[in-house]
Amino acid sequence: MARLKSFLVFLCSLAAASPKCITDVDSAKVELEEYISFTIPDINPRYRLHYHVMPPVGWMNDPNGFSFHKGEFHLFYQYYPYDSIWGPMHWGHASSYDLIHWNQLPTALLPGEEQCFSGSAVSVGETMTLIYTGHVVTDVEPFYNESQYLAFSDDGVYFHKYAGNPVLPAAPNGSPDFRDPKAWKYGNEWYVILGSKTLDQRGRVLLYKSKDLKDWEFLSVIGESQGDMGYMWECPDFFELDGKFVLLMSPQGMQPEGDRYKNTFQNGYIIGSFDYETYEFHPEVEFQEIDFGHDFYAAQTTEHNGKRYLVAWFSMWEVPHPEDVDGWSGAMTLVRELKLVGDKILMKPLDDMVQLRHHTIMDGRLLPNKVVNLPQATELIVDANMNQRVELFLQGVDGGGKVWIRWDPVVGKVAVDRGKGDVRQVEWSPNGQSTWRIFLDASSLELFCGEGEVVFSSRVYPLGGWKLTNLSRLSLKIQAYHLERSVPA
Repeated sequence: MARLKSFLVFLCSLAAASPKCITDVDSAKVELEEYISFTIPDINPRYRLHYHVMPPVGWMNDPNGFSFHKGEFHLFYQYYPYDSIWGPMHWGHASSYDLIHWNQLPTALLPGEEQCFSGSAVSVGETMTLIYTGHVVTDVEPFYNESQYLAFSDDGVYFHKYAGNPVLPAAPNGSPDFRDPKAWKYGNEWYVILGSKTLDQRGRVLLYKSKDLKDWEFLSVIGESQGDMGYMWECPDFFELDGKFVLLMSPQGMQPEGDRYKNTFQNGYIIGSFDYETYEFHPEVEFQEIDFGHDFYAAQTTEHNGKRYLVAWFSMWEVPHPEDVDGWSGAMTLVRELKLVGDKILMKPLDDMVQLRHHTIMDGRLLPNKVVNLPQATELIVDANMNQRVELFLQGVDGGGKVWIRWDPVVGKVAVDRGKGDVRQVEWSPNGQSTWRIFLDASSLELFCGEGEVVFSSRVYPLGGWKLTNLSRLSLKIQAYHLERSVPA
């Protein structure tokens, strides 16, 4: 909040010193931050999260610009502040020193002739550079066009757009779907991948390189659907992890297959090898979902000190968002650390999440059919005999949402069930420990199984805190901790 106030003071001082010093864009930013501050008191807090990044007001979707710059992590996001539904896209902005405690910063990008769709952030010396998709509505079918824009900041707070935008005006095949740049540096050159599609509606990922982020050369198609993986590959990411390369993306249009691909759109990865001489990516392990819950999309990663971190939009398209009547919608998942073990990515909570443990609620055995009440922000560690069926039931103390978590050793599957047939389930083979670590917040549940072999992220909307019932036939050893707030209310 202090940085927000200083930002507003800075802009207002420009206007006071000389009205000519402040532009229409600066005025719009001042008006927007004043609107946000004025609107925050009207937000209904019943579902507001305690330790997940969320918008101060209005709508949030994809994470953008997840990066480390000048000693601080930055997380931007798709943002529409004026309503709790999707609208003309801005970039919201939060920062953190530890990926756990987050500060809200002024809105980084406002739409101009273009809406500011998803993208990434890189450091060029002391300058933070954003590369994002400019989505422009046209009067010619298909009535939009997408190209890539740049914006710069010397302080990591106030951004100005490049006068030479767009720097990447069109896809090689002319497809209007050409978005979500993820940039990185290798050697002395910059690389970027973009999500796109073929002219016969198959998703693909394109690779470019540049010496200055402004003039780009098309290199190759590093991934493409053969007809069974959807019509569009959004939000691609490409990185090296434990000796292999990972193509992470969000395919749209995949058809359900049994337990798999049951969300509106999917998020997953392909493992393979990559050659910077030929610019060819060779898949070695087929596409896998990275999270098996109801609400997880558009994941983006960053690397710092040899560790690879991931965060995703904690929601989904074309589903109800119960918080939207309260003046806001959308959140980010917990940041996870990634490891590659065999042919799978493991996701685990950050080690420093233990800092949020305020006090112990329970450390003992919960007998069958026994109930314990929990605060909105709770961490559970469940240790059970996985040779037998395990079932937990979570509901609101005062009603509202409910969810069942089940383990069936006969079929070897974990399930998260929100009732009325709204089930997500997957096979689980523990690598070592077979405990569950469950993070509950005011309107969310994240389940990490074992070492992170299987993770579920699902939004659930209980009222008045959580009520936990052990529906198993055996007692369960449970540790429960009340977690402190680490994001603005």
